[in-house]
Amino acid sequence: MRFVTKTLHAYLDYPVAIGLISMPFLFGLGTDNALAFWLSVATGVAAFGLTVLTDHHLGVFRVLPYSFHLAIDGLVGVVFVVAPFVLGFAGLDFWYYALLGATVLLVVGLHRPEDAVLSA
Repeated sequence: MRFVTKTLHAYLDYPVAIGLISMPFLFGLGTDNALAFWLSVATGVAAFGLTVLTDHHLGVFRVLPYSFHLAIDGLVGVVFVVAPFVLGFAGLDFWYYALLGATVLLVVGLHRPEDAVLSA
């Protein structure tokens, strides 16, 4: 059931990073808690940088192993799921992070290791 390959993941990275930067502006996040706005923007900027540095076919400098990139994605998913509770987000801010975090964890969980790709 694991179908998210390194290649597919690479194609998702840049649009997700840009979405994390732009969605707080589009949705008006952070009206009650500025952290709800800036957490997404800062994560998007970091995700863009991570993607540029990742050793996959869309990485520009390819200095970070893909396994490190995947671990960071998993950490982001956990932070996004926990953040609404710890930081007291409500309404749209709460659901934005809870659903986005769950989605990130799902994508990481559906990752197909490279050796599985070779034997498939």
